[in-house]
Amino acid sequence: MAEDKKTFTPGVLIQTFVFIILFPFLPILITWNWSWLEAWLYALLAIFGFIISRILAAKRHSDLLAERAKFAKHADAKSWDKVLARLVVLGGAFLPLVAALDVRNGWSDFQFSWAWKSVAFIIMLLGYAIGTWALMENRFFSGVVRIQKDRGHHVVDGGPYRWVRHPGYVGGLLAAFGTPILLDSLWTFGVVAVYTAILVLRTSLEDRTLQAELEGYADYAQRTRYRLLPGIW
Repeated sequence: MAEDKKTFTPGVLIQTFVFIILFPFLPILITWNWSWLEAWLYALLAIFGFIISRILAAKRHSDLLAERAKFAKHADAKSWDKVLARLVVLGGAFLPLVAALDVRNGWSDFQFSWAWKSVAFIIMLLGYAIGTWALMENRFFSGVVRIQKDRGHHVVDGGPYRWVRHPGYVGGLLAAFGTPILLDSLWTFGVVAVYTAILVLRTSLEDRTLQAELEGYADYAQRTRYRLLPGIW
């Protein structure tokens, strides 16, 4: 318990507020359009998706939130991931930021139909559901890539890990791909493209690390052949 109190410092709480509460509301705050329904849907999905996933994960693995709160402070985190993990967080923050600036300044001047937006919202819901499932299933779902010897790290192959080796990233990508459509921002597709490239690179490096350093992972990779897309990659 004392360790948990040290982990959830004021700095961690402030960062959580900024990235989890403030950033999802950027489309509303920057445009100052408080009647923008799609922006409300985006913000509420992001906030409650995060809160619900953490509550469910904490019920399954009481030490997981403390592990994730330490983020890049782990001494044994891979040096390359100390950069990529931060880029992933920033990429997630840039999605609502660019969408908000796009709509406010009329860069795209385009609106998707509600049929498209409904599909996008369902895809985003699916992304959060998959991400939550992966978080609940995997006690070692850390915020950085490291071999967690201090936590008895071992291969997890249940739940969504039966179909792809990195389902958490799949969930994040689905949520990201729905964002430009829901918020009527063609420019945000550019952020999604960069975000996807970063996640694909991180997935590749993480998978290579796990196969080399985590006992049993190479065999798991033979059983579950695909990293992100079943039947493709």
